[in-house]
Formats: sequence, C-alpha cells, structure tokens
Amino acid sequence: MALQCRLSGATFQSLKLATIPISSSSSRFIFRTLPKTLNLALFSRHSAPKAPPFSVLIRNLSAPAVAAAPAAETSDIKVVKPQWNAAIDFKWIRDNKEAVAVNIKNRNSNANLELVLQLYDKMLNLQKEVERLRGERNNVANKMKGKLEPSERQKLIEEGKNLKEALTTLEEDLVKLRDELQIEAQCIPNLTHPDVPIGWEDSSKLRNMVGSPRKFDFPIKDHLQIGKELDLFDFDAAAEVSGSKFYYLKNEAVMLEMALVNWTLTEVMKRGFTPLTTPEIVRSSVVEKCGFQPRGENTQVYSIEDSDQCLIGTAEIPVGGIHMDSIVAESALPLKYVAFSHCFRTEAGAAGTATRGLYRVHQFSKVEMFILCRQEESDMYHEKLIKIEEDLFSSLGLHFKILDMATGDLGSPAYRKFDVEAWMPGLERYDIKCIELYRLSEPPAWHSLSSIRITLNNFQEG
Repeated sequence: MALQCRLSGATFQSLKLATIPISSSSSRFIFRTLPKTLNLALFSRHSAPKAPPFSVLIRNLSAPAVAAAPAAETSDIKVVKPQWNAAIDFKWIRDNKEAVAVNIKNRNSNANLELVLQLYDKMLNLQKEVERLRGERNNVANKMKGKLEPSERQKLIEEGKNLKEALTTLEEDLVKLRDELQIEAQCIPNLTHPDVPIGWEDSSKLRNMVGSPRKFDFPIKDHLQIGKELDLFDFDAAAEVSGSKFYYLKNEAVMLEMALVNWTLTEVMKRGFTPLTTPEIVRSSVVEKCGFQPRGENTQVYSIEDSDQCLIGTAEIPVGGIHMDSIVAESALPLKYVAFSHCFRTEAGAAGTATRGLYRVHQFSKVEMFILCRQEESDMYHEKLIKIEEDLFSSLGLHFKILDMATGDLGSPAYRKFDVEAWMPGLERYDIKCIELYRLSEPPAWHSLSSIRITLNNFQEG
C-alpha cells in the first residue's frame, strides 16, 4: 500500500537552567522564576529576581541591545521591521567571535557575522550620543526652573528646542539600527552540540540500524503504480484545483491515513501525552520565535499577504506558543503533548525523481510529540522520545536506521538532529527524514529553549 502520511512528529522542549543576569530588556515576552513555579513565556528575555529557587536559561546569544552609531551614518537606513526582537547577547557574540564564525562555516550558513558586529558597534556609539543629548536636555530643563532674565530664558528655550530636534533624529536612527541589527543577527544559527559530526550529510554518523530490507520474489511497484491501480489518489484533479504537488486521497488511502493517525495518537497517549489539535494559521512573530524565517529567501513558510500570519509547516509552532506568557508550576512538569495538524510547506527548490508523487508535497497531515521539562531531565526524555519512535516504526514492520546528522544538514535553529530513514523497496533507497529529531538552543545560542523534534512521515513503497 502506498500512502504519504507524516506521523508522530515529536517536539521535545526542555528548559535549560542557568543563572541569568538582571537586564533592562524591553521585550514584551517576560520570563521570571517564582518559588515552585516556572514561567513558560517561550522564546523570551527576562530579568531574574534575586536568589531564585532555580534559574532559567534565556541568555542564548542574548542580552540587552544597548546602542549604536553616529546619526550621519544611519539616517538613510531603510530596514524592514522584524516581527519580534530576539534577546540577543551581542557582547557574547563579539567576545566569542571566532567560535561563532566557525559554527557559521560548519553550518553552511549565510549569516554575515562581520556586519552584525559592525552594526553592534555603531549602535553602542549612537546610544552613547543619545544618552549625552538626553543629559544636556535635562540640564537645560533644570535651568529653566530657576529665576532667569527673559533673554537668558529665551536662549535656553532655543537650546532646548535644538536638542529636542537632534535627539528625535538620533532616536529614529537608533530604532532603524536596532531593527537592522535584529534582522541580521537572527540569521546567525544556534551553536552546535559538540558531538555532532562536522561536514555534509555523508558525514553523518549511524546511531542504530533496525531490521533488514525485505526480499520479494516478484517485481516491486512504487507507490504511484499502486495508487493508480487501486485508485488511491488523484494528482491531476488536485493540480487543476490547487496547483502542482497537491493531491486528493481516495478510497482506502483515506481510511489508511486516518487509521495511522488514530493509531499513533492512541499509542502515544498511552505514554501520558495530552492530545491536541492546533491552529493552522499563526502569527509570523511566533514562527520567528521558533527559529524560522517566514519571509526569508527560499522560505518553506506560506505567508498570508497583507497580514502578520502564516500557515504552519509543523504543529511544533502552535504547540510551542501554547504557554507563551504563562506561568506553570514546576510540579506540573513535564508537560507532554501529542498534536495532530495539517502542515503546509512551499518546498522551495524541491525537484527531481525523489519528489515524485506523494514526496515533498505542499500539504500533509502530521502527528507531533512535544515535551516541556526541566533541563536536568532533558536527556532522559530525549531517549524516551527516540524509543517511542523506534517502537512505532518497528510495530509497522519497517527496516530503518537512525543517523546523527552532520552540521551541514542542520537548519538554523537546530542544536542537534537525528534522522530516522526507512527503507523504501520501490525506490531501493532509504527515505530521507522519515523522522526528524532536532534539539534547539543550547547556550549560548539565541533561541530561548532547547527542543527536540521528530517528524515521522512518508509511509510509501513499503
């Protein structure tokens, strides 16, 4: 039976515990620690209270962005305003420039580190100038409170007016500089787990191999042949209605997808996960906070024109935002969710025989596991999630392997990624990324939380 179906995607989010210096960040996503409680304002910046019962990591390449450059150098800056301001520790980036540069190279990222550092230095200088003018303005205001000769008062009024105009110009330049710095800095990828192999996909390490390829005594048909003969899907009608890389599932294929989704949900719920269905349209800012760039070049995200909303490419995004700006008791952890959603991806750049039929389509169904837990428990839950995925694949009788993916294959937010690749007899190869597991954000990366995500998809050819 041939069917494209993404099942059992799992996102594992663990809160990294670390001491956070008090800051004056103005981010509207506040993260504080309270006795026996944990504020899950995801992807955020916070000011840590004195002597917290435990401390929460949000520092990841983040700190207050304090400053900029001379007005003459910034007045013509035209920058698209970022959807949100990541709490990025630019000082850490500057102090660890070599390590960040090596990581950018290993990750094959196009982030411009030199430009980020130049913009940061300009911002520091401009911030100093703004503060100087504010001080002079305050001095003038204080002088105006006393008894003055009319001529002297008029002189101070003119001076105050000039300072106000100059300050307004500099403050506008400072806002533009900060926006440009944010956009450039958010391109810097997270740092990488030290055990991740360096190189491209062929440098990835084999973690485990389960089973062996099945042998058949008859010619093997691929999913397109099987689907045509059994009337399981219709690509032609979908292309007329929606465009290329869409499809109608029909007959037993519909029942099979529903059965697989229901079976996966049931199996995962047995392990204590709370089932969810999620919104499939989210704010662009939430997408960015998950480490994606919805309006970047070659983005996989569908953005809704003239709005701040996007279609989700994974349930990880709406589930990741479910506890933003909320406080959860530490005793309530871990929070374990299993979410079903439809997913939408542009699949920019996808082409070739490996994308025929139900591979690399623009819309599909997926079940995602997602855990919020204490950092010291993260490795344990990491292994449990992998075990769940192995059990699901084994129950379906699939031959598969698990790979620790190399740096060149990691997306910008990924700290580490494991691919589970199932053997596809009709293609005589392993299917790429049948399960995708990646861990987001270890210090000093700029994303707030660490995360592991697993996507199980493409039950085809087998």
